[in-house]
Amino acid sequence: MNEYDFTVKFNLEKSLANTDDFIEKLYAGGCDDALIGVGNKGYLALNFIRDASSAYEAISTAIHDVKRVVQGVTLIEAAPDLVGLTDAAKILGYTQQHMKNLSLESNSKFPIPVYEGAHSIWHLAEILIWLRENRMHSIDDTLLDIAQTNMNINIARSWQKIHPDTQESIKALAV
Repeated sequence: MNEYDFTVKFNLEKSLANTDDFIEKLYAGGCDDALIGVGNKGYLALNFIRDASSAYEAISTAIHDVKRVVQGVTLIEAAPDLVGLTDAAKILGYTQQHMKNLSLESNSKFPIPVYEGAHSIWHLAEILIWLRENRMHSIDDTLLDIAQTNMNINIARSWQKIHPDTQESIKALAV
């Protein structure tokens, strides 16, 4: 068993605006290993530290526990996944400048960002794999497992938004 540290974020139905009603139920319903955040009205975030045999088991059981206890929630994001260089540096214990230098090296094949702009965004798993394979950095297996699982969950969540009639043609464009 490993200890997995991750966050899942949900959107609440308007009828669930009173969060006091379900915080106790979440704790009793299997989420006693989570710090529950309800700062923004209509949203719920839970930071779990869960023991499990895999990240998938930890994250999937956490999502199922929340959905079982709080009816009508919609998963927004599983984190950590989408990160900027500052976020990645913080997670890895690097300086922001070191992370930026790694991404700018002319001979490096740094992962392609999901979004490129003034503040580009990457999948954390792709950065971790690149660091392990190309820079021989020691990357914690548990962190990589969490990042890969969260990336897959978030991509699958986004994929569901594409109309089934166009999924195959859209998929062909992305390859």
